[in-house]
Amino acid sequence: MSTYYIGADVHSNSTEIAIDKRGKIVARYSVPTSIPAIANVLDSLQGKKYFAIEEGPMSGWLYRNLSNKVDDFISSDPRRNKLIASDGDKDDKIDAAKLASLLRGGFLRSIHQSDDAGRAELKHWVSLYHDRVRDAVRSINKIRARCRMHGVKISRAALCNPGSRADWLLETNNRALATQLNMLWIGYDATARQVKLAKRQLALLGKKYEIIQFFGQLPGVGLIRATTLFAYLDTPWRFKKKNKLWKYCGVGLQRTTSGTDKKGKPKPARLKLPWAVNRTLKNAVLGATLSAINQKNNAFKEFYERMVQDGMITSNARHAVARKMLTTMWAMWKTNSPFDESLVFLSN
Repeated sequence: MSTYYIGADVHSNSTEIAIDKRGKIVARYSVPTSIPAIANVLDSLQGKKYFAIEEGPMSGWLYRNLSNKVDDFISSDPRRNKLIASDGDKDDKIDAAKLASLLRGGFLRSIHQSDDAGRAELKHWVSLYHDRVRDAVRSINKIRARCRMHGVKISRAALCNPGSRADWLLETNNRALATQLNMLWIGYDATARQVKLAKRQLALLGKKYEIIQFFGQLPGVGLIRATTLFAYLDTPWRFKKKNKLWKYCGVGLQRTTSGTDKKGKPKPARLKLPWAVNRTLKNAVLGATLSAINQKNNAFKEFYERMVQDGMITSNARHAVARKMLTTMWAMWKTNSPFDESLVFLSN
């Protein structure tokens, strides 16, 4: 039986496909980026088929519609492929062939894709919510900066409450500033409405998943953080070890060492936080950690205070609490059980 390694360079309008067999490119296709067109190419091959693309906006859509056509579907990490992809000539056909060669050699790191359309839709709404929040913050910062240009400090009520703005503008007695702010408020008010709509939608979709309600029982974890963790992690079974979960969320430790000392012994390893992580997840986890530490009478706060008393610096103690919180949620998720404070002290 023949084995095919298929690399696809996907764009919005067209997809370049290169098929590697025994180390040689035996066929190339340029097809529209549609499920029927790509599926026709895959169906024409008889034998084992391994298919690879690079992670992008269409990865989830392609995975859910084409994974049943191949023996293995890999959405690879483009950061790992960058040096090889940038070497030598570069165009779509060359990129597809290089991807097929990397796939045949086993050098691609697969990025998880959800096979459930409902969870994928929830993740899209969570992503949209965080995008709208960032846009609202940018609008607020622009309004405050514009006020500082005129030597004016804007009140929180005037910033966010349309009913308070007219009186505040009268007090400033600055027509030029009023004209500028009235324009900027149009954008902020529209974004603020979008934030509320996105939050309402993700709350509605999240009701179908009981574990989100269980996550919300942890101190520091509200609706947004619980839904964000669920949507971006997708399933607890994608991580074989808790260390993998910690690193993916940006709170695990990464070991680096190189060279030897004067006696020929390996230099001591340095531990540091990984740089290439999911920022949305990291913000959710660390935000929940800080909220839990600042609340009263909870196991995570006690754990933090005990480590600080034992001499650990506060930043390391915060990350240790974040790892403890992730481990607790991971255990809850695998058993679909509500929060039990005793799990905090049992988990390592």
